[in-house]
Amino acid sequence: MSSHLVCGNLGGFSTRGLSKSASALGLASAPRRAPLCSPTVQRASSISTLVERVFASLKQPSNSYCHKHTRLGPTVTCTRRLVSKATTTEAHTSTLTGMGSAQQQVAALFKEALAKVVTEGDVPEPIVLPTQNPKFGDYQCNNALPLLKKLPKGTFKNPREVAQAIIDALPESPLITEVSIAGPGFINTTLSREWAAAQLKDLRTNGAESWKPNVSPTKVIVDFSSPNIAKEMHVGHLRSTIIGDTMCRVLEFCGHEVIRLNHVGDWGTQFGMLIEYMADHSPELLEAEGEVDTAPIADLQAFYKKAKVKFDEDADFKERSQLRVVALQGGDVQTLAAWQRICEVSRKEFQALYDRLDVVIEERGESFYNPIIPDVLTKLGEAGLTEMSDGAECIFPEVRKEGQPPLIVRKSDGGFNYASTDLAAVYHRVFTLGAKRVIYVTDAGQQTHFYAVFDAARRAGWLEGGVSLEHCGFGLVLGEDGKRFRTRSTEVVRLVDLLDEAKAKCVEQLQERGRDDLDEESMQAAGSAMGYGAVKYADLRQNRMTNYTFSFERMLDLKGNTAVYLLYAYARIKSIKDKVDIPLEDEGITLEHEKEWALANHILKFPEITETVAAELAPNKLCEYLYNLSTIYNEFYTECKVIGSEYEASRLQLCDCTLRIMKACFDMLGIQPLNRI
Repeated sequence: MSSHLVCGNLGGFSTRGLSKSASALGLASAPRRAPLCSPTVQRASSISTLVERVFASLKQPSNSYCHKHTRLGPTVTCTRRLVSKATTTEAHTSTLTGMGSAQQQVAALFKEALAKVVTEGDVPEPIVLPTQNPKFGDYQCNNALPLLKKLPKGTFKNPREVAQAIIDALPESPLITEVSIAGPGFINTTLSREWAAAQLKDLRTNGAESWKPNVSPTKVIVDFSSPNIAKEMHVGHLRSTIIGDTMCRVLEFCGHEVIRLNHVGDWGTQFGMLIEYMADHSPELLEAEGEVDTAPIADLQAFYKKAKVKFDEDADFKERSQLRVVALQGGDVQTLAAWQRICEVSRKEFQALYDRLDVVIEERGESFYNPIIPDVLTKLGEAGLTEMSDGAECIFPEVRKEGQPPLIVRKSDGGFNYASTDLAAVYHRVFTLGAKRVIYVTDAGQQTHFYAVFDAARRAGWLEGGVSLEHCGFGLVLGEDGKRFRTRSTEVVRLVDLLDEAKAKCVEQLQERGRDDLDEESMQAAGSAMGYGAVKYADLRQNRMTNYTFSFERMLDLKGNTAVYLLYAYARIKSIKDKVDIPLEDEGITLEHEKEWALANHILKFPEITETVAAELAPNKLCEYLYNLSTIYNEFYTECKVIGSEYEASRLQLCDCTLRIMKACFDMLGIQPLNRI
């Protein structure tokens, strides 16, 4: 079986949710609910090169059809219609519930057709992509050109003939109304509006959760956040925490079993320094048994700085600290108790931030893997991967390049390091937890390290059976000066300070808008939802691999692609919907106006975007989809009168469908929508 490498204690962290006063304000509830796909094919410079690349990609396991494409040549519309517009009852027989996205269902139709055209050998997988221009239809099948090259010579003269044969073999379906051929055999398809209306009714009946992609559930581990014990979380932890949480939410929505792990830095030589400093200045914490007052080390950041200064300046203290590390690793009871107290103080600080960000995560720090490291290194040695170099145990790459360092798994003094721990973690996650996909959300600077770890795991045979290890890297958060985001005193910005300021600015914004009807507690709750949402969205809307400039002014803008703008848009739609009691079954949905159809069509792409985001680890594409949904809705509302029109019931249902999808997107982004602002 193939493996997949992508380099693109046990304390429980949990969320406490919102206060009752926040619910009274109108904070929309956000229930929690994940696909496993190969990366998409890159855009090609010519159409033939593109199709060949897409065709080649079919040799890889994939559940995704989200490839970009180019269109050339004239369009020839076929006279055959796959289903009459009169067959509205049939349109209800095929819904997105349990059937996969519209794209997957169109692909299933072409799969049947290809099976009739290809009578010998393996039937190729359908290459179905969204069209780039809606005037050509909704989806495009690009199998004709690669199929012409595969079929016996003389079977067809050109790809257009292949395309026509595929069209002739398409089964009757309520899904598609028209098909046409463009360029060198591209088959364009148009979705039935009656079928689309049936899907929207299904959305209102069964909810957005019923629209998850049709993928095979698997166990996924996401390793994210990962702060260091005895140090405060700062802006550098923001991206890992937010991106990791969003990817967990998307994967969970798609139906996967997701394990959220916090690989905290809770082991190492720095703890010898901290514990020895505790012995010198707060011996009662070292000597006491059971519960003790940890107030002397409540400010761990200051405690750490003082210990580090003494470690650097006092040779005797440095030597005692090193001996304390030996005692910690040897399991000395008193030293272990002191270490646990330090860890507990940090956990409380971390948990307070995770609660504010509504992040659920399970701690499984470096110390958890210590007991299994020797056995894991033995297995790597038995696999012939380790060798001694300058007294250290190393794993060299298969193809050695001059100057390329090896992966050191045991230092010359016999101690373990990050590589030892990470390899032990891979082994535990694959063989003990049974994960099929493991995602590491860290900054892009750690990519080389993870490449080496993943490659060692592959060579050891740990990834057989289709196990995928992926590095979800990300860029830096910059200040307005283009450098790493820091305070004026050049200190790293504390995450708690950043969130406090975001909330305060949003409360101020609400007060300026005259929200005197809110009591203080409700005002603070609304400020939290808007402020934290603004910080998350400003990060998630970026391509994760790029650096971005942090700006409160831009992220709190009421206009443009910001969370604040989208939250206001959601509240406005909610107020329109609440004006009238919307019927569930009594009235149908009509999509005759072009803006009605544009909105419905975009809503129908929701399952596809969730699949793409999960496959590519690209939360920015979910943000883009959400922003476009709001924009398309505004165009619909501008041109299509809702309240008081003859189509009121139908259009109010479109408003409701828009709300449901917006809310699902907010939930996956970890943003709490407000029913009124």
